[in-house]
Amino acid sequence: MALPMNAQVDPRDVHAQARFNMIEQQVRPWNVLDESVLELMGQIHREDFVPPEYQSMAYMDLEIPLKGTAEEAAKQGWHMLAPKIEARMLQDVQLKPSDRVLEIGSGSGYMAALLAAQAKEVVTMEIDPELAEMARENLLSAGVKNVEVKLANGATASLAQGTFDVIVLSGSVAEIPEALYAQLNEGGRIAAIVGHMPVMRFTLVTKNGNSFEVKKPWDIAASRLVGFEEPSRFSF
Repeated sequence: MALPMNAQVDPRDVHAQARFNMIEQQVRPWNVLDESVLELMGQIHREDFVPPEYQSMAYMDLEIPLKGTAEEAAKQGWHMLAPKIEARMLQDVQLKPSDRVLEIGSGSGYMAALLAAQAKEVVTMEIDPELAEMARENLLSAGVKNVEVKLANGATASLAQGTFDVIVLSGSVAEIPEALYAQLNEGGRIAAIVGHMPVMRFTLVTKNGNSFEVKKPWDIAASRLVGFEEPSRFSF
């Protein structure tokens, strides 16, 4: 039955439908089949982690600017990754309830909230003061208590934070810094999007004793994390 023309639609119903569509039309078809991850994507309300002017885009298959114009956001790393990327990273890193997690690139706090729901503790680092405060406020409003937001450049400051079971880079890098390998506990994993446009690879590094197993299971492109080195792509 059609609604009367003057009927008011509850915004919560609109977001609930968009959330369902995101899971069934974007996330699940992208080989995210872990039911715990799919349930989590439905439980944590993405619209609560985007700027008000972008709430209608919260569940679209795209990167959402968190401040400035879309071009500025992409250049400066002021963005949220597309939801299917966050979901697949979460699935592939295989979090355990005992894991201590480092995220680099807090953004709005959404990925930290996803990580915190499956891990014991999350330390998330954000280089931009405005976004760090946004992440703190969003996580507080969402009732997430096991996340610490730090204003820092995760590419250089993370060594002071101890070791971790999982390190997640919420944005792309040209290469994973060697310093991050040293921060992994035995069996620890690094999840990162590595490479250069137009094709990058999701890279999963696992520490096994004195060696590291590297897998690159899927291709994707994502905006850069700020603060990481850009080695030259050419040699002479």
